[in-house]
Amino acid sequence: MIEPHGSKELKPLFVYDTARHQALAKEAESLPSLLLNSAAAANAVMLGAGYFNPLSGYMNLADTLSVAENLKTSGGLFWPVPIVNLTKETGIKPGRIALRDPNVAGHPVLAVMDVQAVETISPAQIETVARQVFGTLDPKHPGVATFTQLGNTLLSGPIEVLNFSYFQTDFPDTFRTAVEIRNEIKERGWNKVVAFQTRNPMHRAHEELCRMAHERLGTDGIVIHMLLGKLKEGDIPAPVRDACIRKMAELYFPANTVMITGYGFDMLYAGPREAVLHAVFRQNMGATHFIVGRDHAGVGDYYGPFDAQTIFDTRVPPGALKIEIFKADNTAYSKKLGRVVMMREAPDHSPEDFINLSGTKVRQMLGAGQAPPPEFSRPEVAQILMAYYQEIDAKK
Repeated sequence: MIEPHGSKELKPLFVYDTARHQALAKEAESLPSLLLNSAAAANAVMLGAGYFNPLSGYMNLADTLSVAENLKTSGGLFWPVPIVNLTKETGIKPGRIALRDPNVAGHPVLAVMDVQAVETISPAQIETVARQVFGTLDPKHPGVATFTQLGNTLLSGPIEVLNFSYFQTDFPDTFRTAVEIRNEIKERGWNKVVAFQTRNPMHRAHEELCRMAHERLGTDGIVIHMLLGKLKEGDIPAPVRDACIRKMAELYFPANTVMITGYGFDMLYAGPREAVLHAVFRQNMGATHFIVGRDHAGVGDYYGPFDAQTIFDTRVPPGALKIEIFKADNTAYSKKLGRVVMMREAPDHSPEDFINLSGTKVRQMLGAGQAPPPEFSRPEVAQILMAYYQEIDAKK
């Protein structure tokens, strides 16, 4: 199986040893505590699950700036996005603290942290990091809006994670750690595995893209890996996406070719940088290949359509990652050929030869109880989405 990023073995920060777990939970009740913001909590979940291997905790200021500017820590580890614990709280001192979960009632302890440094990140440094990671300082960009409001106190040091927040309880059939996915890949006897990232329900184009990658790469299986954390307003919630994807895989893929899983992280909308982060943690979960499509992890028109592909050629040093990238174009149903194709592979087509609907048009159709054409969306998937949009409209 493919090695994790930066180490021979996966090093999840969740405390699996029962005695140690109980001792930490007891100790945490007497420690000073910090209520995390959602971004820092999501980082803790990803660290605990092994997705951010080989990091041992939150980055300090030197690593944060180095990663933002050079895609590597000050120690030389390739890494695309700073993994930080920024807070507005003041008065925190080095030492052990309990990190409390902002997303669960009662704010239970999510992790115990050894705070090694408490540093102030200046407004200019916040802007530098945001510009490098998101490619813009536009406050309308959802990632910029979130990051620039997290606070100016940077806490760094190792953590030990005690639970996976709401992800394990709210999505028991879908949330999986990198450890669990590696184990299941091994149990299925898969060696060559392609991963597909999604924050949306899968339409025919997404389905066929997975099928194309699976067939062209000769993989043993596909891991559809959906984001389960916080999204921007208007995105479809995780339970609805989950139902759509499961129905599509159940009806339209052969048995034992698709594994449907999810991970606990808040979407960054960082385009190219987030695409590289996605590749890093897909390698950590055991995938050998990763699909990067048009406008991967993008939002609005902040990034060029293929910036998330070219960054692997321009900013990722040779050998920095073991996972291989499957670069995909827009896929759409060809009326000429009677099947879904990658548009760049149909040079004799005009735009009128494709069935290509805008997201706005699809939402309007679904809200009106009208299913999109079967060439665009599987009817069984459309039924689930129609019910969701009609429920929204009924509440207005």
